[in-house]
Amino acid sequence: MTTHVHPLTRQGRPAVRRAFTILELLIVIGILLAIGSIVLVNLIGVQEQAEDGLTRFQMTEMAGEIDAFRLAMKRYPTEDEGVAVLWSSSNLENEEDAANWRQFLPKPAPNDQWGNPWVYRSPSDIEGLPYDLISTGPDGEEGTEDDLSIHDDMMDEDGELSD
Repeated sequence: MTTHVHPLTRQGRPAVRRAFTILELLIVIGILLAIGSIVLVNLIGVQEQAEDGLTRFQMTEMAGEIDAFRLAMKRYPTEDEGVAVLWSSSNLENEEDAANWRQFLPKPAPNDQWGNPWVYRSPSDIEGLPYDLISTGPDGEEGTEDDLSIHDDMMDEDGELSD
């Protein structure tokens, strides 16, 4: 007589199918959720830093072009012209300036990283500086803690111009 081995058995013994219990699955899901939340919290902080960094880079680039405008036009843009005069001559207040104007920024940049318009003041609210360039930050409101200014690196802890 031959012994027939069923495919689900091994050497004549019934095969044991091992499966995860609900408790084991819940533990794994909990661990994955915990790891995911840690990663998410870290990514949110990195995204905020990246947006701040990109906005500061844009402000530095724009400030350089404002200075180039001054060299070409022998003056800073007026408050009414704003930063838009860096990419469009149609914003010039004086038509005679059109002869000296060139496109200072290759493409329009009317808003900061959060979609808020740049705040440009000429002359500056800070004595001794020719202009202010400000991003109102994520909240879009000027005068709040999240504002970024081209002059931030020039200020001390009290908000005064450092030497």
